[in-house]
Amino acid sequence: MTAKQIFISISVVSSAVILALGQLWQPANWLFIITLPLILLGIYDLVQKHHTILRIYPVVGHGRYLFESVRKEIQQYFVESDLDGTPINREFRSLVYQRAKKSNDTRPFGTQFDVYRNGYEWINHSLSPKVVSDSNPRVIIGGTECKKPYAASPLNISAMSYGALSKNAILALNKAAKMGGFSHNTGEGGISPYHLEGGGDLVWQVGTGYFGCRDAEGNFDQKKFSEKAAHDAVKMIEIKLSQGAKPGHGGILPAAKLTREISEIRHVPMGQDVISPAAHSAFDNPVGLLEFIARLRELSGGKPVGIKLCIGNKVEFLSICKAMLESDIYPDFITIDGGEGGTGAAPVELTNSVGMPLRDALIFVNNALIGSGLRDRIRLIVSGKALSAFHMLRLIALGADTVNSARAMMLALGCIQSRSCNTDHCPTGIATQNPARFKALDIDHKSKRVAHYHAAMIESLVELIAVAGLERLDQLEPRHINHRVQGTNVQNYSELYPCIASNCLLSESTTPVSWQANWQQATAAAW
Repeated sequence: MTAKQIFISISVVSSAVILALGQLWQPANWLFIITLPLILLGIYDLVQKHHTILRIYPVVGHGRYLFESVRKEIQQYFVESDLDGTPINREFRSLVYQRAKKSNDTRPFGTQFDVYRNGYEWINHSLSPKVVSDSNPRVIIGGTECKKPYAASPLNISAMSYGALSKNAILALNKAAKMGGFSHNTGEGGISPYHLEGGGDLVWQVGTGYFGCRDAEGNFDQKKFSEKAAHDAVKMIEIKLSQGAKPGHGGILPAAKLTREISEIRHVPMGQDVISPAAHSAFDNPVGLLEFIARLRELSGGKPVGIKLCIGNKVEFLSICKAMLESDIYPDFITIDGGEGGTGAAPVELTNSVGMPLRDALIFVNNALIGSGLRDRIRLIVSGKALSAFHMLRLIALGADTVNSARAMMLALGCIQSRSCNTDHCPTGIATQNPARFKALDIDHKSKRVAHYHAAMIESLVELIAVAGLERLDQLEPRHINHRVQGTNVQNYSELYPCIASNCLLSESTTPVSWQANWQQATAAAW
């Protein structure tokens, strides 16, 4: 018998005792009989640790779970659809919840999608499936100038700052990273005590505000950076140029969510919105960016240093490629954020209509590095609405080495996408600095849920590789993924998204016609 059943049983017995005592006919006792079960249920809700919503909204919070139990797919009507028109929560949001809870994630009655609709995708299976010997694949990140390369999981926690998320949420994510052996990106808000307490591997993101490594004027502080970068928990450094949620716009932390502790961690004043500058002040051109990368690599003791950006003007990224060739300085990794991604608050126009979608951006960056002869030097990390192992698989087939996820990790924590992240009224205690709310999020329980989700994703990813007749993740190629273009016209990714030839951009005679104008316009000296 569960604790809830015990409480309800006690309430029923108590009511029966009152009836037996002959107190039935007094109106006050009728009220007591009706309210006693609710009182006991409320007490249970406050002490249980599995559902943050019930701890914050005892009794009334059961309404949400009642609707879910009647029809789980009801969630799809309250959230956005994927770019191809498929409600992303019909399958994938419930999939995250089920894997986080270690409940049955199988489905009866076949696929839930119309397999003949335009845009439907699938992987080819083999009649000779393999056994993948490595159930915990790793990707080594770190170039020739890196003294401390990092063995990364194929799936890691994407950037979400302390401030945007609560201390309990950050600590739960970090403990999960420790349990599951994957990394946790700090977001641009700096390294907090809660990023360190859990013992998980960190990717320290340094944004335009240089939070945690800035002077009084907001400029980069070399001494503060080197002190924090030397911490054993910090495995990689990521320079954030832009993000998918609001490319070309600095990060936003509303004043309502700025606590004294956060202001001290970020070195910013209290009482006002914390808005990062749109661009960096430590450099202003591609060569300057690469010199900054080399500087941070040295200051960190040789740890991998990379950049994160949402692709916009193609010429600007090609300028970075040319700067690499001219300076002989290379980032260890590039994180590509899709314009459709982002879990934080942002202006509607920037969220919906600015920035290249992830698939287009990944194809472009991968080709640009191949054509420049740089691909073997640099790892590609991608982020943008990856919720299932197949989402990961198709991104890896297009050139990604690893995948970051923010949305799925938040869902595994218990996020219900109430879209109140910027109001400090998050009903799950995740995106709030209100103690009455975030203290309801049980760190131990939620960290296990995130670790369970990650483990299930890696297990499913490895299974998909085996089903395709492959033995290793790096054997996956674009030809393994099919896309229904229209009607019976089906193309695999190698046909749909052809790669350019290696080193072809290095000679004018071999540069593809469609690349010539942008490549000629690009210069290492300016964006």
